[in-house]
Amino acid sequence: MMIRTLIARSRRLLHGLLALLLVVPAGVRADAFSLPDMGNSSDSMLTLAAEARLGKAFMRSVRNALPVMDDPLATSYVESLGDELVATDRTAGGSFHFFLIDQPVINAFAGPGGYIGVYSGLLLAAETESELAAVMAHEIAHVTQRHLLRSFEDQRKLSLPTTALLVAAAILGAQVSADAGAAAIAGVQAAAIQRRINFTRENEKEADRVGIQTLVGAGHDPYAMAGFFERLSKATRIYENNAPDFLRTHPVTADRIADSLGRAERFGARQRPDSLRFLLTRAKLRERSYQRAEQSVAHFQQTLREGRYRSEVAERYGYALALEHARRFADAKRESDRLLAAHPSQAELIVLDANLDLELGNSADALSHLKQAVSLFPSQWPLRIAYAGALMKVGQPARAVDELKTIARVRPGNAMLYELIVEAAIKAGDQANVDRFRAEKLYTEGDLEPAIRHLELALRRRGVPYHDAAQIQVRLDALREEAREEKRRGGDPLRAAATDPN
Repeated sequence: MMIRTLIARSRRLLHGLLALLLVVPAGVRADAFSLPDMGNSSDSMLTLAAEARLGKAFMRSVRNALPVMDDPLATSYVESLGDELVATDRTAGGSFHFFLIDQPVINAFAGPGGYIGVYSGLLLAAETESELAAVMAHEIAHVTQRHLLRSFEDQRKLSLPTTALLVAAAILGAQVSADAGAAAIAGVQAAAIQRRINFTRENEKEADRVGIQTLVGAGHDPYAMAGFFERLSKATRIYENNAPDFLRTHPVTADRIADSLGRAERFGARQRPDSLRFLLTRAKLRERSYQRAEQSVAHFQQTLREGRYRSEVAERYGYALALEHARRFADAKRESDRLLAAHPSQAELIVLDANLDLELGNSADALSHLKQAVSLFPSQWPLRIAYAGALMKVGQPARAVDELKTIARVRPGNAMLYELIVEAAIKAGDQANVDRFRAEKLYTEGDLEPAIRHLELALRRRGVPYHDAAQIQVRLDALREEAREEKRRGGDPLRAAATDPN
């Protein structure tokens, strides 16, 4: 019980500390801007390369502390929505990385290097896709307006050691005991808390303003931002002292809602139908929210019987997933067949149908349909992962390794993908790839030295193809250099990133 309580306290601490990254003082009045900020002295604090390294360190810390969801289809949807928003923002330079946190929390956060996390609870709380897009556009604006780097600049006015303590506590605090994390942050709060209070509203209002512009540029309803904020604000009467995390980390006031409404009126209402992917993803997350399969089946049976749904297709998809969860594969296949007949190119339905074919012993059909889907939609990486999974199930792990390595080349840094490659390589007896991709998984999870040792093992394996050996050597050299840099900076990857001259 004490361990569970400690874990819960640590996670709550990280939620607050992640938000703290965005609410430390900016030192800039929001009403002084009529256009997005195109540059300021904070730009000189970190190079793009250094900011990218800081972002990777941030993401490794998040993975160690929070349940990052590696479901390919759900992740792909959030990425596609985020990329659509970024494409319309002329100030959005650099890379953005969108990911899901598998917790029923109504919140989102942005970290250094363009890493933006969205909790699964936010997707379920958003009544329209535009509401979800509004929150994501707000977080994108925190990045494009460089609120985090401005906070570094402002904290430097206090002292560099204080800034270092703040960043270390925020990123690493939840990986140690809650008391240690609280003690670390307490040393910063005394000097900075009043300044944070003074400037939180300015940062949030600026993110709202720029976010609404991004929202409109992507064709979403500009009223969605104010509508979602107001609905959550009203809900506090029900939540009382347990308000949604979004309200605690993004303070919503009547003035802020009114300001968002005023800006939306300048553009006018732009009703946009929810995409089927949004509705299917919500149905999947709803099904995952039930711990027991029979509860999930009962939920979807009831909503279908009573007609309480936004989309019958999405609701029946959730029902089929629930039946699959309950191991009622034949019943699920009947639902899946009808859905796929109506929407033959929908990746979510293709994967579901193939999984059910595999469970029912129709492996030839599953492989044929997935191979065809991959050839028709080569950019749909979730289909490739599903195809590799099917190859594994039918005893073709070497082909699965090749398929997964193809994905890894265009999607580096995915711990779940590396784990799949390791699993397939073990079954294929390919020890070099076991070592190589176990190293990548370790590195993604923040274990640099063990990753180096596994790459060294991979190079010593017999029979490694020349091209693969060359790639392993290049990667090993890069990780060794990173390790040397950390040692030069006293073993602190964050300090090394912040002071990288390249």
